[in-house]
Amino acid sequence: MLDKIEKIVARHNALEKQMADPDVLADHVKLTELAQERAELIPLVEAYQKHKQLSQELTEAQEMIELEEDAEMLAMVEEEISQLTGQIAGLEQKMRSLLVPKDPRDNKNVFIEIRAGAGGDEAGIFAADLLRMYTRYAEARRWKPVIMDENSTGVGGYKEVILAVKGKSVYSRLKFESGVHRVQRVPQTESQGRIHTSAATVAVMPEVEAVEITIDPKDLEITSTFASGPGGQHMQKNATAARVVHKPTGLFVKIQSERSLTQNKNLAIAIIQARLQEAEDEKHHASEAANRKSQVGSGDRSEKIRTYNYPQGRVTDHRIGLSVYNLPAVMDGDLDEFIDALTLADEAAKLAAIAQ
Repeated sequence: MLDKIEKIVARHNALEKQMADPDVLADHVKLTELAQERAELIPLVEAYQKHKQLSQELTEAQEMIELEEDAEMLAMVEEEISQLTGQIAGLEQKMRSLLVPKDPRDNKNVFIEIRAGAGGDEAGIFAADLLRMYTRYAEARRWKPVIMDENSTGVGGYKEVILAVKGKSVYSRLKFESGVHRVQRVPQTESQGRIHTSAATVAVMPEVEAVEITIDPKDLEITSTFASGPGGQHMQKNATAARVVHKPTGLFVKIQSERSLTQNKNLAIAIIQARLQEAEDEKHHASEAANRKSQVGSGDRSEKIRTYNYPQGRVTDHRIGLSVYNLPAVMDGDLDEFIDALTLADEAAKLAAIAQ
């Protein structure tokens, strides 16, 4: 690890020399590029320099303890060695984290698409439970969750629902939620008290900029419909709901969450862009996933990632083998234990790949 960091320190020093060059100083664009790259390296360089300083102090303390005969001084030196060892270990962990390549999408807002899977009405009810879980988690973190589109069942569930979540570092916290979520419980409609297994699929898609995924307007079929409202005097009289079809892929989205047709149309296009980006990402990572399976899993929609077992009050994440027995709290949005563990496992997998 230290060999890799030394190369990064050398790059940092080279950047500083380049930035002092009169020709570079006169080129604002080039200077800005170099300054941005240098800024990204500074935290790791500073941690490394502190590590070198403390390592030198530790070496001196260890040499001193071999020569020291006074019991009181010996105890002080031993205490200093203990403190330095702890600080160095902390810095090494920090440097490992800083070595992990950052996902440029971590600060993005997301669209969470939840679809009922196998299990009939119970799967739709479970999809509604997952929607509530993510909504509660978002609200606890002071994010803004908004339902963009929904296809509800007649028993309080969803065939499909799309939730937009806006806030700070949303994708970084929710990106490992993609996959098949399985529930084991006695359905409300079950008169015999038998436990059923149902499933719902979750896809977490980062919001993308138009420049990342460009869509030819000719490939879109946009129609407007009347948004469903409460009726009576408040009945929606304008055709503000937007249905957008991406003709080359057949993807379509209908949005009626905003007040104007233009806003709903733009949101629908944004969701289609996110779906197209997700498809591109899956293609890009397919060969990598075939060569090296991440500890956290591929994030593919077909992969069973978590089971919610109501009789046992247990939630198990199969990717990292973590089980917790606080199912009610998890369903109420307490997801941090899983998300923190998944994040650490992902960092460990990436560090292992770097070390190869």
